[in-house]
Amino acid sequence: MNIVANELKTRGVGVIDDALKHDDEAIISVRGKSKYVAVSLDRYNYLRECELEAALQEVKAEIKAGKGKVMSADEHLSRI
Repeated sequence: MNIVANELKTRGVGVIDDALKHDDEAIISVRGKSKYVAVSLDRYNYLRECELEAALQEVKAEIKAGKGKVMSADEHLSRI
């Protein structure tokens, strides 16, 4: 669902609540251009978890390919 910034100004967060009842996200447009996305905290946490899982898999693949070095936290801190 798209929300115009002026509607957000007049109706407040209620407009976001209404939008998120029908969709996982609400796009907020300013001066006719999509600028922001509002999501519920549960949805944000899910997306963040997916992002972190993808990063973990990428690091594991780099280590498996010999592009990384496994070390303890203390060893890492001493290197930086």
